[in-house]
Amino acid sequence: MLITVPLAGELKFYPLNEEFRVSFGAPVFFFFLSLLRQVPAVLPGFLTGAAVFIFRVFLELWGGGGHNGLTPILYDQASGFFFYMTYACLFSILKANRFRERPIMLGFIGFMIEVVSDCVELTVQFLIFHTVVTPEKITDIAVIAISHTFIVMSFYSVLKLYETQSREKQTRQQHEHMLMIVSNLYEETVHLKKTLKTTEKVTNDSYQLYREMKVKDVQLSGRILRLAGEIHEVKKDNQRIFAGLSKLISNESLRDYMRASDLLQLVIRMNEKYAEALGKQIDFYCSIEGEHDEYHVFIVLSIINNLTANAVEAMDEEGMVSLRLRKPNESMVEFQVEDNGPGISEKIGDIVFDPGFTSKYDEFGTPSTGIGLSYVKEIVTELEGDITFDNQQRGVVFAIRLPVRHLIQKG
Repeated sequence: MLITVPLAGELKFYPLNEEFRVSFGAPVFFFFLSLLRQVPAVLPGFLTGAAVFIFRVFLELWGGGGHNGLTPILYDQASGFFFYMTYACLFSILKANRFRERPIMLGFIGFMIEVVSDCVELTVQFLIFHTVVTPEKITDIAVIAISHTFIVMSFYSVLKLYETQSREKQTRQQHEHMLMIVSNLYEETVHLKKTLKTTEKVTNDSYQLYREMKVKDVQLSGRILRLAGEIHEVKKDNQRIFAGLSKLISNESLRDYMRASDLLQLVIRMNEKYAEALGKQIDFYCSIEGEHDEYHVFIVLSIINNLTANAVEAMDEEGMVSLRLRKPNESMVEFQVEDNGPGISEKIGDIVFDPGFTSKYDEFGTPSTGIGLSYVKEIVTELEGDITFDNQQRGVVFAIRLPVRHLIQKG
């Protein structure tokens, strides 16, 4: 502020006459004061007035105006100090920052502050130089104050627009991050649901084994019964976890359904960041054929994001990923994820969908968990769909076909 205001004060034009100028010093000063929340306005007013005074004195001396001596220059520029000092004091007394969310009121207060400050400046000039204050000068002051207010409100509107856009971007990023987290939790619930079924079966088998061994070996049957009881406790713990995750996923504060185009764009944005984090230059493309309803957010994200992330990981430094959505018929919807990476070896085949299978290793030779495609397979199977892949000349295309009724909101 101490640097900008003196410089802005020299950017001036003369719309009315050669005596009164319209400069950007006062609007910029008002703009800075509206940004300061913790610092009392009086201190910036004193420092800015002093900075403007010193700067203008320097310009006069540098421009050759000092041949009559330094004292006349000091007197001539003193009124500018009182203008900024009065401006800041009135800004503080009226507590103009209270109206940050009311631009019209803030502009009106700025107009009144400038008129009074100009009157103080004229009074100082009258006391020093005995200048005559005419009604025409008061009118000029009002007109200039209006122009300054317009400039201030323009600055302020641009600032508010920037703040609004920043908040909107931050809110969108937080919402997208939350959607991705919940979609990952959705994957876990699918896997946990399968685990619950397995645990239930193991519990029943253990109990049947206990009944068969009870007549043959009482000691061994007792151990089997305790084992069945422990498995049953594990099942109950898993049920509590499953209930908690299901409640979280069905939270009404989260939007459960979104337009298909928005979902695919969300997947692209997430994986652009993922590719950037991996140091890869990946180009993403998206195409949608036909008309589509709003689809379930977490189901689609769980499936498509996993396949897209796998494609990003499979490629080297550069590559291309294409997402396609179409309807083979009215009852089915098909998602395709295509990349131009190394593809899948023919001898591997459908083993890629087995839990634990992976072809990815880090720089230390440690394999990845290999659960992404198995999760996708489980979700697709749970939804009565199917997943296939087709090697291309370069790359691979994964295709997922799902019944539309599992993705759209029930009427």
